[in-house]
Amino acid sequence: MLDGLWQKARRHRRSLAVTGVCCAVFALLGAWKVHSDFKALSLPPDAASLPLSVVVLDRNDHLLRAFISDDEKWRLPADLSDIDPIYFDMLLAFEDKRFFEHGGVDIRALLRSAAQSVRHGRIVSGGSTLTMQVARLLEERPTKSLQRKYQQILRSIQLEETFTKEDILNLYVLRAPFGGNLEGVRAASLTWFGKEPGRLTAAEAALLVALPQSPETRRPDRFAENARLARNRVLAVAASRGVISPAEAASASAEPVRTRRYAMPMVGAHESRFARMKAPGKAVHRLTLDKKLQATLEAQARRRVADFPAPVSLAVVVADHESGEILARIGAPDLLDEARLGHIDMSRAVRSPGSTLKPFIYGLAFEEGIGVPESLIIDRPIDFGGYRPTNFDRAYQGTVTLREALQLSLNTPAVQLLETIGPARLMARLKRSGVRPVLDKSKPAGLAVSLGGLGLTLGELAQVYAALARGGERTDLAGCRDACVSSSGVKTAAPHVLSKKAAAMVSDILIGMPQTRSAETQHFAYKTGTSYGYRDAWAVGYDGRFVAAVWVGRPDGSPVPGQTGLKAAVPVLQEVFQKLGPNREPLPVYFDAGGALRDAAVPLSLRYARTTQSRDTRQLRDNLSISYPPDGAELHLGFETDLSGSRASQPIVVKFNGGTAPYAILVNGRPQRVDPLQTQLVWQPEAPGYAHVTILDATGRSAAVSFLMK
Repeated sequence: MLDGLWQKARRHRRSLAVTGVCCAVFALLGAWKVHSDFKALSLPPDAASLPLSVVVLDRNDHLLRAFISDDEKWRLPADLSDIDPIYFDMLLAFEDKRFFEHGGVDIRALLRSAAQSVRHGRIVSGGSTLTMQVARLLEERPTKSLQRKYQQILRSIQLEETFTKEDILNLYVLRAPFGGNLEGVRAASLTWFGKEPGRLTAAEAALLVALPQSPETRRPDRFAENARLARNRVLAVAASRGVISPAEAASASAEPVRTRRYAMPMVGAHESRFARMKAPGKAVHRLTLDKKLQATLEAQARRRVADFPAPVSLAVVVADHESGEILARIGAPDLLDEARLGHIDMSRAVRSPGSTLKPFIYGLAFEEGIGVPESLIIDRPIDFGGYRPTNFDRAYQGTVTLREALQLSLNTPAVQLLETIGPARLMARLKRSGVRPVLDKSKPAGLAVSLGGLGLTLGELAQVYAALARGGERTDLAGCRDACVSSSGVKTAAPHVLSKKAAAMVSDILIGMPQTRSAETQHFAYKTGTSYGYRDAWAVGYDGRFVAAVWVGRPDGSPVPGQTGLKAAVPVLQEVFQKLGPNREPLPVYFDAGGALRDAAVPLSLRYARTTQSRDTRQLRDNLSISYPPDGAELHLGFETDLSGSRASQPIVVKFNGGTAPYAILVNGRPQRVDPLQTQLVWQPEAPGYAHVTILDATGRSAAVSFLMK
């Protein structure tokens, strides 16, 4: 019996030995296979190799706009420092509390998971580490088999050997799924909370931890209750492990879950699109725009453009002319407004600038000694070799100062000055400012450029006026903080567009334009423009620091009857300067050798501007002539019958020049009671028909006109 037991024991020992040898062989074979499989793995991708959303940042690195990634995901770049630490505390407490201790695989967690699965007959806890989850996310394949789990474990070990723990966490916060095409903590925070993840509440952090476990069945916009329950489980675990207090967990658990998504930021949409187009390979574009100002002006533009029928649009450019940085640029009030062709960037569209270039004509005249602001010029019908410009209202003001002519935006004085200066000189100075005026290639620059007979963009107009604001010194406006082109792209070494004195004279005139009634608003210099046929309405202004330009019109170039720069664009420009607030600076007060420009006496030789059209100014002063209305004119005065049966109309202003006071005025042979020293008559006609006006001076000279009133 003992022999039998002994033999049985020997057979048992022999069986154990064979089993041990077999286990050792199998272990060696398994180790060899693991080693072979591990060596066969390709290198894991790092964060830099992931296809991320292109982002556009403002001057303070605030997100303006993001573009969907190449694989059609919202996956925004983010550093660990950009995310509230409470998120990582909750993530590690709930998902992987030994993350900084294991080498990619937590054996204890795997054994616990296996035991619980055997005991309950189902999977109770996964046992996966954060590293294993990253491995699964990088493979983009679910773990539904032992083979997949085995490969995931190998990849996890490889990740730990290749990257630091911080690198692995960074991969997780970029690739964690949050429902739909949302990936990454930053995209999820912007979508579900409408804010960057830098400051999160306990409830928000818990929801971001819970969603990746089942991103589709816990989407707050579709399954809000599932999202709430999952969030509260994370809060309970966080409280049990000391991340937050039980009171904080209870308070956070009571918060409702928002069921609507926030739209991704889209501030400065056109400028962001332009930056990406200019540098398509860049992942991050850093602009000079101020997000707060940009958003404020975009909201203002949407309110303003609502007063106009579609497809009227609106564009704005605002820059700091001291630094040359563009602070706001609106190509259209709403990129997605199809009725107003919002996809067209009207801040870069080439359009006729109307009268906005007149200040530079006057500046060149001052620079060339043709006149000073108080020099006189005659606004009257004139023929420049077949070119017969008329004023906007088709009326003429007679003898006016250059200051008045520019402020009233009279056409014939501007054309007279340009004829004397030469259109080529104006074009050269515009190019010196860094812009590219567009002309008809078949024709040289002519006198019509004074009234908008060329093409410029709104951004270019802002750049030209920036030079005026800086005393004639060129300033290149740019919209990006990285290497980029200026608003014009033109480079030249010429430092000045106008002399400092000439620019000062122009600024002194333009700051006298009508201002807002608000006593708190500092004055700013500005000029309006309306292109031929009411196609474009402009207003461009500046103060001691900022330059701003506004355009209103139809993107397709069709007319908007009655729309002028004064009516449509100036109110927007005035609001823009109000929004600039306390950062504004007044225009400097300029002086010359003779004292303040306004108080300087006009030299006798410059009493009249020395244009080619005023060579015989003495004769013009001596001869008596009627400047308005023209002889033979038809005046539409709008006669209407009032309640008493009388025919009321607009009054007529008859203006005359020259001669010697005192004057006598006759209308249809009847003397009029007027101030004998005045050179105009304001007359209220009683009925439509022909009228004959005669002016007599003290020397017996006379002038007369006849016209038809309707």
